[in-house]
Amino acid sequence: MAKWLLIDGFNLAYRCFHALPELTSSTGFPTGALHGWCKSLWKLIDLEKPDATLVFFDLGESDDRVALLAAYKAQRKPMPDPLREQIEPIKLLTRAMGLAGIEQQGVESDDLLASEAVKLAQEGHDVVIVSSDKDFAQIVGDRIKIMLPPPSANPKLGWRLLDAAGVQEKFGVPPSQIAHYLALVGDTSDNIPGLDGVGPKTAAKWLAECGGSVECVIAKAAELKPERFREVVAANSAQLRLNLRLTTLNLALPAVKPEWRTPQAEELFRLLDGYEMRTTATEARKRYGFAVAAPAKPQVIQQTELF
Repeated sequence: MAKWLLIDGFNLAYRCFHALPELTSSTGFPTGALHGWCKSLWKLIDLEKPDATLVFFDLGESDDRVALLAAYKAQRKPMPDPLREQIEPIKLLTRAMGLAGIEQQGVESDDLLASEAVKLAQEGHDVVIVSSDKDFAQIVGDRIKIMLPPPSANPKLGWRLLDAAGVQEKFGVPPSQIAHYLALVGDTSDNIPGLDGVGPKTAAKWLAECGGSVECVIAKAAELKPERFREVVAANSAQLRLNLRLTTLNLALPAVKPEWRTPQAEELFRLLDGYEMRTTATEARKRYGFAVAAPAKPQVIQQTELF
């Protein structure tokens, strides 16, 4: 069986953009995120030595979740223009490295990634998800782990693997209860409202006492402590059920079909030279300096739009 590296594209791109200074080419084109993107992918591949690497990107909004909550993610600020300018080059560089990209209009990349991760794990493969998005904690298990990026406040910690025990330690609940936990505390990044005043410790305590589900918390609302939340939970039961639908990843999407791809070394060098990314181009030539004659690792395309 194989080891798969599944990368949350926008999550990593934002991190690269904010982690590096505002580098530009002589024409003024921003290149900071491009440098960070290449170096991050190479670092991750060196660390994990995967048999295959897939990169997932969003194409617009999630139709299903917006239908449930019109304000879903509506509070998010627009992508900064310098990063937006680098998204297409990021995709071109990714393809030139021989890595497949998955994106589908109207379907959130989190769902695409999570659904594929679970299917691969069920087939006996090991999966490492690269993302700081806490939603993915709900599918962590024996064969699925999360690779967390170095925290901005303490980058020396480096990349860290989060397993099921790590999820329990970080959130106070096991992976199977993460969606319920997020339904109670809310998720500001997705504009999902939690219950006012309910924080992580209270949510984890309720789930531990109520069988680990939002439905059980609602059923036992009259017994909850602190007592001030009893009426609040009862009055907001519909919102909590809606929240759970929003925080639960869709794992029923069609499986993708792999095909063999190879790095396009000359195209990669051309792109890096064109963006005047000298140090990154030098490293690329060390890694891809010789033509690849045989098919490389299995990558994915399907009825999604492929970047």
